Amino acid sequence: MKKYVSEFLGTFAMIFCGTGAMTINEITGGSISHVGVAITWGLIVMAMIYAFGEISGAHFNPAVTVAFAYAKKFSWSEVPKFITAQFLGAIAASGILFILFPASEFYGATLPSFEAWRAFILEFLLTFFLMLTIINVSTGSKEVGIMAGIAIGGVVLLEAMFAGPMTKASMNPIRSLAPAIISGHYKDIWLYLTAPFLGAILAVSTCKFIKDDNCCTTNC
Repeated sequence: MKKYVSEFLGTFAMIFCGTGAMTINEITGGSISHVGVAITWGLIVMAMIYAFGEISGAHFNPAVTVAFAYAKKFSWSEVPKFITAQFLGAIAASGILFILFPASEFYGATLPSFEAWRAFILEFLLTFFLMLTIINVSTGSKEVGIMAGIAIGGVVLLEAMFAGPMTKASMNPIRSLAPAIISGHYKDIWLYLTAPFLGAILAVSTCKFIKDDNCCTTNC
């Protein structure tokens, strides 16, 4: 039960702070700025990895959970439970933002600023690079160690910094779905529910090819 609560709390904190920064930036006319939003995402991911990495693995992302299972580092039977905890945490965070900031229209919703197929490719690549980092700094299905939080949080910050203006740099189906449900903005939601899974799985396959037996071995 502790690992499910950890996934709930970690995902809640990530969505509350990350999309919260976007929401506040929206309603205050840019007081936080794009750079500030990117930094917020990177720091909250880093903090939650250090807080819960040794308990649940600090997935906070269905694509990461599925990729770990595909890598045989995580039990497939645990996948639905983790994703349920992540969804509940994300929807709770978005719901509280809705209560706190009724003036917002988007609540951090991920709406691409260019063609959907281009956004799909970008989200695919963003998640690929993120998962490639995760799979190489994790121990089994757990993101632990001094460097894990810095490396993963740094990649999130980097990708949010340069890709945020185009797709909001989601890399996470649940991070896109929760604000969409709360805000009612579902435009092109399909790409955010598919590209991260495909990108994360390709990252695992790439790791297996490059590192062979030194990567993605069973260690649940």
